[in-house]
Amino acid sequence: MSIWKKQFDLAMLNKNRENTLIEHLDIQFIDFGEDYLKATMPVNNRTHQPMGLLHGGASVVLAETLGSIAGTLACPEGFVCVGLEINANHMRGVRSGLVTGITKALHIGRTTQVWEIKMFNDKQQLNCISRLTLSVIKYPKK
Repeated sequence: MSIWKKQFDLAMLNKNRENTLIEHLDIQFIDFGEDYLKATMPVNNRTHQPMGLLHGGASVVLAETLGSIAGTLACPEGFVCVGLEINANHMRGVRSGLVTGITKALHIGRTTQVWEIKMFNDKQQLNCISRLTLSVIKYPKK
């Protein structure tokens, strides 16, 4: 049974990246299923730290992007998710290629959600795991 409460497709998710940090880091949504959302991010000069490794902050951007968007898609119409807290454990350095993140819900509540995000290198080795806590709020009027 699907956890999603909003209609979406990959084209819509990727279009909504325009003029955001998500676009700047070239995060691409590539797959989803009944209970997960998946995206990739290149490891290159935009995402490196000075030693030539994937910057931990870039990994956190990928994690927050996946969790927040998945959380919002799992909310009823008129509601969105915003981050309350995120943590990340970095297990393996990555110098090049793509990292792929996949997020799954640990808890979907009326006022809060908790998502786990696992990131893998091109060899399918776990390089980072993150947990994101979200607040569910009414969609703010602009």
